[in-house]
Amino acid sequence: MSDSYSPPSGDIPVLHADHEILVVNKPAGLLSVPGKGAHLADCLIARLERAFPTVRLVHRLDRDTSGVMVFALTAHAQKRLGQQFEARKTKKTYIARVAGRLEPKTGTVDLPLIVDWPNRPLQKVDHETGKPALTEYRVMKASDAESRVRLHPLTGRSHQLRVHMLALGHPILGDPLYAPGTAADYPRMMLHAEELRLHHPDGGAGVKFRAKAPF
Repeated sequence: MSDSYSPPSGDIPVLHADHEILVVNKPAGLLSVPGKGAHLADCLIARLERAFPTVRLVHRLDRDTSGVMVFALTAHAQKRLGQQFEARKTKKTYIARVAGRLEPKTGTVDLPLIVDWPNRPLQKVDHETGKPALTEYRVMKASDAESRVRLHPLTGRSHQLRVHMLALGHPILGDPLYAPGTAADYPRMMLHAEELRLHHPDGGAGVKFRAKAPF
C-alpha cells in the first residue's frame, strides 16, 4: 500500500437504513476504518458517524475495493451480524476484472492464506501454516487480455480474492499490491462487492443489498 492517501470526497451512497442496520456503497480508495497516524484518520466509519452517531463496525472492505458494506446501529445488531459473518451465514458476491483469459469458466480456489510478515500487509498462500480459504468463481465474459469474473468468497480471509486470483495466474487488474504493473493503466483496483445477503438482526428475515459495479 502506498504512503500517499487521497481518499475520494463526496457523500457516501446509503443503500438502506433502519432502526438496526445501515448499508452503504463504499467508494474505492477510502479506508473502512482509521489507519495508523493522523493522515489516515479519514475513513468510511468516521464519515458515517456524522449522520449516524451510533454506527458500529461489523466487517471491512479493503481500501481499494468498492461496494456493499453493512454497519450495525445498535449493540444487538452488531452482535447478531457479527455472529452471521463468523458462522459464514452471509453470502457475498464480488465482480472483478482480472488479467488474461481465466479457464476453466467456473471453479473453486482452495488455498490456505497467511500474512507475509516481511512484506505485510501482503498475504500469501501457505500450505503449512495458512488458514483455510475458499473462493468460488464464474467467468462472465473473457478475451485474451482480460476476464470479467463473479467471485463468491466462502471464507473471509484478508486479501482473499486478490491472492486467490493471483495464485491462479490472473491477478485483479489495477491492484496496487498484487499486480503493481497494471496499477498505472487503471483508475482503481477492479474489484467491487456487488451483493450482500444476510438475515436482518430484528426478526431474522433474509435481506439482500446490491450495488452495481462501476466498471
